Amino acid sequence: MENKKINIAIVGLGFGAEFIPIYQHHPNANMYAICQRDHTKLHQVGDAFGIAKRYTDYDELLRDPEVDAVHINTPIQSHAEQSIKALRAGKHVACTVPMATTVEECRQIVEAVKETGLTYMMMETVIYSREFLFVKERYENGELGKLQFLRASHQQEMAGWPGYWEGLPPMHYATHCVGPVLALAKADAEYVSCFGSGRIDEPLIAKYGSPFAVESCHIKFANSDLSAEVTRSLFNTARQYRESFDVYGSKKTFEWTLVEHEQSVIHTGETPEKVTIPDYAHLLPAEIQAFTTGGVYDANSNQHLSFIQGSGHGGSHPHLVNEFVQALVNTRQPFPNARQSANITCVGILAHESAMDGGKKINLPDFTLID
Repeated sequence: MENKKINIAIVGLGFGAEFIPIYQHHPNANMYAICQRDHTKLHQVGDAFGIAKRYTDYDELLRDPEVDAVHINTPIQSHAEQSIKALRAGKHVACTVPMATTVEECRQIVEAVKETGLTYMMMETVIYSREFLFVKERYENGELGKLQFLRASHQQEMAGWPGYWEGLPPMHYATHCVGPVLALAKADAEYVSCFGSGRIDEPLIAKYGSPFAVESCHIKFANSDLSAEVTRSLFNTARQYRESFDVYGSKKTFEWTLVEHEQSVIHTGETPEKVTIPDYAHLLPAEIQAFTTGGVYDANSNQHLSFIQGSGHGGSHPHLVNEFVQALVNTRQPFPNARQSANITCVGILAHESAMDGGKKINLPDFTLID
């Protein structure tokens, strides 16, 4: 199978352009086509990366029999519809986060995967970041001992982003903090309880009817004695950009640095030690290892805001590409697959619902019934 090539089409060329050269260099991928409604942007990117197949119409792209898989990087309101369309058209799907904006949309994607037998992967960056891989390695080799509690946060100022972000409920974009706590424990969320706190500017509230500056959610893990707490803010909350997670173990605990680019801390018993997180490019094919430490979007002069604020997403982009491509080449489930992606995404959707209802406990839907 090492010679098999997957024809990839990237849809959405803002953040999506970041992935083009990674697919171009991956030994099992063929960067076949790109899709963007804006003609000028389409041809700028196509010319820059030498991609001949170009589409302004998504439906037309899906009719192309040469496309094996689509990687969707469009605004979040489009993710579910475009994922379902692609699956129904016989294409495998990788989609940037979140999977969808409603529980019902998540269910429809999981059902479409079951009915078609195709592959879906939500491209959650944090669970392939060097920080996560560092902690995962130590947990799996027994250094941390028993997991006792997990905590994560994603705090970001979204002023200046496209208008559809304005006033978005914080937990509607929670996968960066929900993903790592569930992924490390290899668990599903069973139920959530969430509180909202503070208030954003009145013009922002009107768009989604969400008043909270911060939402903080407790997650109970299914079939486990574990729980986690995740915190999310998007507007009117003073804080340097932070995608973080802390892992409390019986032997050792990992705590994310408070200030970006400073060292994180491992506590052995009550003794703290600052640690330098290594890169994990060695886990990747040699051809794409360089992409863990360098952004490629628009060269260095105009990098995408998500890459600048997110500090390169922890070198995760080539790991995401490799996981998706290898799952297709080897006919196996990627992580996270459709069911796991739905569980992660629905934590945030239902957490906001809980916050709007004063912290009411809400059970996650049982997507295993669709497996």
